[in-house]
Amino acid sequence: MEKKRIVVKIGSSSLTNSKGEIDHDKLCDHISALAALKQDGHDVLLVSSGAVAAGFRRLGYPSRPVTLKGRQAAAAVGQSLLIQYYSELFSKHQIITAQILLTRTDFSKKDRYKNAYATFTELLERDIIPIINENDTVSVSELTFGDNDMLSALVSGLIHADHLIILTDINGLYDHNPKNPNAKQIQYLTTITEDSLKVAAGSSSKVGTGGMQSKLLAARTALQAGVKVFIGKGEGERKLIDILQGLGDGTYIGNDQNSPLPNPKQWISFTEVSGKLYIDKGAAEAILLKGKSLLPAGIYKLEGAFYKGDVVEVYSETELLGRGEVLYSSDELALALGKRTNEIVTTSIEVIHRDRWVKV
Repeated sequence: MEKKRIVVKIGSSSLTNSKGEIDHDKLCDHISALAALKQDGHDVLLVSSGAVAAGFRRLGYPSRPVTLKGRQAAAAVGQSLLIQYYSELFSKHQIITAQILLTRTDFSKKDRYKNAYATFTELLERDIIPIINENDTVSVSELTFGDNDMLSALVSGLIHADHLIILTDINGLYDHNPKNPNAKQIQYLTTITEDSLKVAAGSSSKVGTGGMQSKLLAARTALQAGVKVFIGKGEGERKLIDILQGLGDGTYIGNDQNSPLPNPKQWISFTEVSGKLYIDKGAAEAILLKGKSLLPAGIYKLEGAFYKGDVVEVYSETELLGRGEVLYSSDELALALGKRTNEIVTTSIEVIHRDRWVKV
């Protein structure tokens, strides 16, 4: 099989027993499958939940804590236990692992985004499996990914993965709630629609934070970055290889038309926006149909306070068109609105260069 770059996300429900504790049989099953994938010649990255699940019993909690301080304390205890388990079990397969803890800031700040890419590239070149989790011990609610599903999607885009495999305790998406005996499994999706998100809204896990809807939202993000996705379950050493060969028990999402975004445009697509620009019909046609840059003359309104290098959304009179990295601050742009380029004294002619623009 041709060498692929694969991100595998394992949720808490796929790692724990009925009591919410780490299930070592499940853990060993996953590791044997990851090792087989690695030994088959593929680049492998693992996004693993389970830190809170591994730690809360050690703190005396009878079940997963619901408070932020309780979850962060459990993660602080559990993360070291979890990475120890992985390190010891992977070493039996002669595989070295590395721990990577990320926060939302690592994807929203350009320099940290570049640094994360460089670190992953170096680890993969040295044949090491990065084991990635959110840095729960320091994250605050405003800066979290919400769950590791979205983290896995962002990582898969960052490192230009070929496939994102999301392992869960449900074998993919159904046309109705899977508890309904008449529900039918959906084996293939080319895109994520609002209807499929509504169907998925009823699925959840007692142990993890993300239900099927969060997995589809993550899949939509991965598709935007050109990454194909599988959501489902499996057992045994060959389960991940079977998934790559189209034999997985779950839902395959994507098509061959998806093309990867270059890293600068990925950062623009996924970082938080700092403001909004509203442009006229002529400017919209220029950037959407003619591949032109956005100039001050086409902008009639702005919202928010932003600086050069920030990302803003761009709207027509009726809809969101895309987003881009601005070459003006909001104060500078306020003075230049609607003016032609020969009337402006500035270091840049373009407000958003076409190479720093991403259409929605």
